[in-house]
Amino acid sequence: MQHDDLIWQVIRNNHCSYMCKITTGTFCRNLYNVTGICNRSSCPLANSRYATIRDHDGVFYLYMKTIERAHKPNELWERVKLPRNYEKAIEIIDKHMEFWPKLLVHKIKQRLTKMTQCRIRMRKLELKVREKIMTVPRKEKKREARREEKAEKAAVLDKSIETELLERLKKGVYGDIYNYPVEAYNNILEMEGLQPSATEEEEEQEAEIEYVEGYDGLEEEEDMEDFDGLMNDESFMVNDEDGMQEDNEEMDRLEQHIPKKLRALLESKSQKTDGDYAGKKPNRKGRVITEVEEEGDPKQKALLLD
Repeated sequence: MQHDDLIWQVIRNNHCSYMCKITTGTFCRNLYNVTGICNRSSCPLANSRYATIRDHDGVFYLYMKTIERAHKPNELWERVKLPRNYEKAIEIIDKHMEFWPKLLVHKIKQRLTKMTQCRIRMRKLELKVREKIMTVPRKEKKREARREEKAEKAAVLDKSIETELLERLKKGVYGDIYNYPVEAYNNILEMEGLQPSATEEEEEQEAEIEYVEGYDGLEEEEDMEDFDGLMNDESFMVNDEDGMQEDNEEMDRLEQHIPKKLRALLESKSQKTDGDYAGKKPNRKGRVITEVEEEGDPKQKALLLD
């Protein structure tokens, strides 16, 4: 037969493998202990009639031990599953432990309350996002880094990516809008022997600026040289004084329509010719023909005398 007092004296005074003595007190590491404290009322070995609550993967079970099953170690504990509802679990405990000592029933209810609070707290922590600390072996990390470097060198990624982008640019895959470094683009153009096309802003600026070449004076000088050859032609010599007067009148009338630049050019040309032929007396005077064209009016010819 089992004698509880004798078992307790041996455990307490001699040796117990579940006993844990620290500065704050003496505790019990047995899984069936209700309070976790090493004393006579809480010891699962020294009590032939004992009960406790255990957790199996989030499910609570009520374990009960009686003296009638002491001779069967494989059937020593009777297990009853408790529902997840706290009130219903309390009702089941009261039903199965109706004639048990009140102190033990009170300790079991306290254990059920504490375990229910722990389960609620665990659910909240699972739902909350938290950092997971994991160990990474250094040797494997270094080995993978070395392999990556060797693979990059063998693949020549920079060159392959550059050639692929150049092919896409030539095909016009990206359209007209680009967002890449200008220096790199110019280097590529120099390598390909191309020239960058002007942007829209530069085209607008170039359209605003206009350059006009000053060939007007040269054309007039060429015309005057042609007229010098015509001055010696007899077909343009006039001896009639009436004709000279009519030409002078018509010249005065048309001088109003001659531009100032052309008039100054004619005056300078006449001064040069006078200086060249100062020592010579021309026998006859020549005539110069200028054409003035106005919008809506026919061509009018006037004879101007130097």
